[in-house]
Amino acid sequence: MTTSDTINIYRNKALVNFEGKDFLGHIGIDSRIFKVLNEEGISVGVISQQAIENGISVLVDEKDAEDAVRVLQEEFKKEKSNGAVSNIYNISNVAVIGFVSENYSKILSELQRNKIFPLLLNQIASAGRVNIVVTDNQTEIAKNIVETEIYGKPKVVHLALIGHGNVGGTLVEQILDSEHDILKRKRLQLKIVAIVNSKKMALNKGGFGSDWRQKVNYSQTDSSIESLIGYAKEHHLENLVMVDNTASKDFVKHYDAFVDNGFDIVSSNKIYNTLPIATYRNLRKSLEKNKKKYLYETNVGAGLPLIDTIKLLHLSGENITRIKGVFSGTLSYVFNNFSLREDKFSTIINEALEKGYTEPDPREDLSGSDVARKLLILARELDLINEFEDINIQNLVPENLLSVSKSEFLSRLEELDEEYQKIKEDQEPEHVLRYVGDLHGDLQKEKGELDVKLISVPATSALGQLKGSDSIFEIYTESYGENPIVIMGAGAGAKVTARGVFGDILRVSETK
Repeated sequence: MTTSDTINIYRNKALVNFEGKDFLGHIGIDSRIFKVLNEEGISVGVISQQAIENGISVLVDEKDAEDAVRVLQEEFKKEKSNGAVSNIYNISNVAVIGFVSENYSKILSELQRNKIFPLLLNQIASAGRVNIVVTDNQTEIAKNIVETEIYGKPKVVHLALIGHGNVGGTLVEQILDSEHDILKRKRLQLKIVAIVNSKKMALNKGGFGSDWRQKVNYSQTDSSIESLIGYAKEHHLENLVMVDNTASKDFVKHYDAFVDNGFDIVSSNKIYNTLPIATYRNLRKSLEKNKKKYLYETNVGAGLPLIDTIKLLHLSGENITRIKGVFSGTLSYVFNNFSLREDKFSTIINEALEKGYTEPDPREDLSGSDVARKLLILARELDLINEFEDINIQNLVPENLLSVSKSEFLSRLEELDEEYQKIKEDQEPEHVLRYVGDLHGDLQKEKGELDVKLISVPATSALGQLKGSDSIFEIYTESYGENPIVIMGAGAGAKVTARGVFGDILRVSETK
């Protein structure tokens, strides 16, 4: 037995389950069980009626489990032959966690969120004493959860970070820089236990520190989702959060596996939310079944509170009639600068690339795919069933540069200069170029109209006054009429996006 404050843990136990048909109300069943076990010299611990109807469970030492089953089968031979007793069997390798709590329902909820379902629950109401029986390999996680809920022990949240490039690497540093403050203010201990890229992963159950880059560089462990999930189970890690900071189309296929194995998800990767609607909805069902969360505020607008605002408006019954704006911080920077400066279009794009505003391949931004995904994500927040193929997209990349390698595309950027200089010069006076996403039409129907295109707007308009790499979103609703709700701010950059991801991690951690 081990003791932590007033939490008692009894190991090397076995549960003997005694199941029958319409006999539990009969007088003397309990006493016969106790009597025969006592005569055999077998000590009985917790006894409880099972959640299933007509069942009794008794706790014995693991070394006595087989003898207990044998003598009970002999004692109730008659009842077994006539069907009153259906089965007597044991479950080995279990442990008992005993504690005092008046709010054990919250503890049970947290256990279930961590995929722990007690084999037996015994409550002594008058003393507030609760005993739960769990499998031996779940004991440490269960103990940690009980300690957190009862004694105010800091909640430990274990993070598996996928991707450590611009955003992912910045996020690691932000977490490490803030860990002491978060522990002090929020009673949360964030531990980065896995850092993964496409080729290899570094694992550390104690959590990575400032030397994390070296640990990743020298790691010899191949990337494997199965191994990562197995590592979390092997080391009994509770409160698991997988954080996806990649742009990988392949990695999102593993989201369901993470949810099924007890992970919440935080993601800046936009791919999953734009997969076919059936796949999109299946993950939501899995999240609900497993009591897990999936937060992705940075999918649209980097660190701006856009998705949450739209969710709240929609859930409150507000009729959103249109969402329009500059969705890409990258293209905001490009056209804000191109419209005002004399520099060539290719010069501005290279600038944005150097500042870390673009995707690794700028064509992801220039093709309109990134804006289209963001627009589709917002459409689906309104329960529209649009697919990616429904979006009308103006691709800014010439057709002859679509299929070349990234390096060749970057070397031929100047081929775009003449066309975009002409578009700029053909505008009306005092107008500027903006690349916008526009969700409109009758949004009360199953599908809306989604357009992604380059337009010319008056320099004095809200869109026209946009500066730097800021994004702007205009949300039109029935209640607000022609006066939209406007959300504007930094829409690109590793620091802004990482800070938004960090915010989602804290939100999911505080509700765990």
